[in-house]
Amino acid sequence: MKGSDTPDESEPAVLGEPPVFNAFDISEKTGVDIDEARRLWRALGFPTTGLEAAFSPADAEALTTIHEIVDSGLIDLDTAVNLTRGVGQTMARLADWEVASLSQVIDEQDATATGDLLRVLDEMGRPFERLLIYAWRRHLAAAAARVQALRANEEDLNTVQLTVGFADIVSFTALSNRLSEERIGDLVELFESRCSDVVSSQHGRVIKSIGDSVLFVNDDPIRAYDTADGIINVVGRDSRMPDVRVGLASGSVVMRLGDVFGPPVNLAARLTAVARRNRMIIDAATAELLPSDEFETRRLPGRPVRGFGVVEPVAVRRI
Repeated sequence: MKGSDTPDESEPAVLGEPPVFNAFDISEKTGVDIDEARRLWRALGFPTTGLEAAFSPADAEALTTIHEIVDSGLIDLDTAVNLTRGVGQTMARLADWEVASLSQVIDEQDATATGDLLRVLDEMGRPFERLLIYAWRRHLAAAAARVQALRANEEDLNTVQLTVGFADIVSFTALSNRLSEERIGDLVELFESRCSDVVSSQHGRVIKSIGDSVLFVNDDPIRAYDTADGIINVVGRDSRMPDVRVGLASGSVVMRLGDVFGPPVNLAARLTAVARRNRMIIDAATAELLPSDEFETRRLPGRPVRGFGVVEPVAVRRI
């Protein structure tokens, strides 16, 4: 006998229709080569299937849409797969986030049945979809504006000059061993939300959160400094929160698929190990970008930094 929380009941309830096609059916229905269809399906983050019914009419419609875009010549299949992978990874995390948040609300109301969660998801569905499209368009406009600015300056669209910040909770492993799982989850959520608020207020962008750390970027080193200082204020100097360390490094980074790569990214992360509790440490490149009439910098003794040899980190404060 199936429990009320089995995927067989939850999936049609959320999707609004049961799966009726197997992989070969959907390939025939859409005219998309089965290997290409499986490649796109994997890019979305779902396991490939064989003879079992795993696809609904909505899946066929989505696959047809992607195939038509590729056939139009606007993008090639590799680009379609990259975009699809970005959608899949983003939506997977968003879905986990949404369900976890709503489940917590339901638990607090002493309603534990899966039916209550499905009911709330159904009622939230349309409003949340509108919010999702709105937020996507706003971020799309901002991303397009950044690319246009790079084009205007005849710069490489993938390689940009940024200040990269890395905020890290101090002794997170030891802390997680002392706290309950629920408390750790609440702590990480609060840490991420406070960091995100500060980054957004300084016109920066959170690239990713990795549990006990947040990676962010800003094209203005002064705003990056204010971001680091703000995170220390709202996290490290709150007695209810753990201590935090922040590293800043500036230079050329490669931006691909919503992520950033390059020496400044790695160095910013390494500098957190140098910083004292509730302090920030910057590299020499960032120090040179900060106006000397507004900031006081002090080179610290050189020390070995993994992957960079001996580095002279820099302490900084606003005058």
